[in-house]
Amino acid sequence: MLRYLLDTNVVSQPMMITPSAGVMRKLMAVADECAIAAPVWHELQFGCKRLAVGKRRHALQDYLADVIKTFEILPYDDLAAKLHAIERVRLQGLGTTVPFIDGQIAAIAQINELILVTSNVRDFAPFNALTVENWA
Repeated sequence: MLRYLLDTNVVSQPMMITPSAGVMRKLMAVADECAIAAPVWHELQFGCKRLAVGKRRHALQDYLADVIKTFEILPYDDLAAKLHAIERVRLQGLGTTVPFIDGQIAAIAQINELILVTSNVRDFAPFNALTVENWA
């Protein structure tokens, strides 16, 4: 059963020069309970494709092939879009703006009743009814 939605910075940890021990330990323990959002998959793909062809890019491509086998990718669908729009209007009314992609990720977590795992907890703090964890 899915329990966690991983943000880009969490999925990227295994490819870091010095990955967070806490994140790595938790990822290995609960990988089968984790998913990623389609916008996170986009960010991972975009980051990889921006790199020049070479060792680093090939290593990332190999890693992303493992990611796609390991984690289900949840879509930004009509329900997520509706919730995202409601939250954008609410936040704009408070004078708060957040990156569009963060709103997409938050909405996907909310409609799927998942805990969002990120090292950027502050970025997701404005969203209503969103449970966020930092495994670092």
